[in-house]
Amino acid sequence: DKDCLKIWESLKNAFIYKNPCNITSEDYQPLMELASHPIPCNKSLFWSKTSDLAHRYTKSNQNFLTLEDTLLGYMADRVSWCGDPSAPGINYESCPKRSECESNPSSVFWKMASKMFAEAACGVVQVMLNGSVEVGAFRSSSIFGSIEIFNLNPDKVSAVHIWLMHDIGGPQSESCSGHSIKRLKSILEERNFKITCEDNYRPVQLLQCVHNPDHTDCRLCTNTT
Repeated sequence: DKDCLKIWESLKNAFIYKNPCNITSEDYQPLMELASHPIPCNKSLFWSKTSDLAHRYTKSNQNFLTLEDTLLGYMADRVSWCGDPSAPGINYESCPKRSECESNPSSVFWKMASKMFAEAACGVVQVMLNGSVEVGAFRSSSIFGSIEIFNLNPDKVSAVHIWLMHDIGGPQSESCSGHSIKRLKSILEERNFKITCEDNYRPVQLLQCVHNPDHTDCRLCTNTT
């Protein structure tokens, strides 16, 4: 059981009356300790540039959890917040974006929560990437590429399964043999993880097909002559 009032107070104390561009990980440490909880092995699902699809999948298949399905992630998902040194201590009008200052309340929170989520992973973990974006499915500047991948514990995680998804009818900018996926595999191999990569993991693709049932990519079988 969690003390919701204490969790709210620790979140508020992390940023209230503080400069919104000068937040530190220490500000959020009490919150992280209060709200953290174990993640069952084999259930961790990481994602990059596949937010909507990943969360639709965990809602339809409760065998997997994204960070946003945990208590910490659920609390902050799609929410923006920041403090103000002057009364009332909270800025209700606007908050700085990551491009404006790196140490804003939201960015620091998500970096810490992402680190904890990765550290808690065990067994086989999954990562859902977008093979239809031009910039490459794996980006070292992403939260997954800069934080989560380096906080997976090789002593706890037995394998990393990459699901490389393409938009139905959209461009296939990269496959499992693509340049950025090779870079991802190299990083994982250096950290002694076993790796598999699958283009268009079928259970997830079927979810995409709900909105495109007549597309050729969504046919359950093809006629052969």
